[in-house]
Amino acid sequence: MGTLHPHFIVGIGGSAGALNAYKVLLDALPSQTGMAFVIISHMNPTAHSQLAEILSRHTIMPVLVASPAMSIRANHVYVIPPAADLLIEGYTFTVVVPRTGRNKQVDLFFTSLAEALGAHAIGIILSGYDGDGTAGCQHIKAKGGTTFAQDMSAIVDGMPLTAQAAGCVDFVLPPDKIAEELANIGARVAQD
Repeated sequence: MGTLHPHFIVGIGGSAGALNAYKVLLDALPSQTGMAFVIISHMNPTAHSQLAEILSRHTIMPVLVASPAMSIRANHVYVIPPAADLLIEGYTFTVVVPRTGRNKQVDLFFTSLAEALGAHAIGIILSGYDGDGTAGCQHIKAKGGTTFAQDMSAIVDGMPLTAQAAGCVDFVLPPDKIAEELANIGARVAQD
């Protein structure tokens, strides 16, 4: 199963306060959804990120830092590398270094995801300041994909509330309930 293309690729965008949300989401997520999960987190470009290592304690799925031309596989979790923009081409990653700007990584990835997967793109906006991810969610919706925003459980509600205010969010839920809904979507596709 690990070598198959995912039925859906799920972009998960967050910034300040999102670490706990990532953990809760992964803790509640079944390991065999047939989906791939890509975490786009705002990071200091000079920081050495431990995010993949930290998150690997919250799922039995492999958690990898995305690298150029890496194949995107079902039932895997990928993390954006620091100081880079991450894009999708087909079922592989494109890594752009240096990144094009500060706190635009979620929009860039979600827009790329929408173009690559259309109705099989899913975007999730978790805790964070500002509005990164909103334009990306609009692209996902325009291409027939599904979008989520964290509810008032977000430690910092700027990113989720901006996406909701733009009218491009299908579900507003806490991270554990987002995981449940993703499992439901995966189960429906498996039955088809």
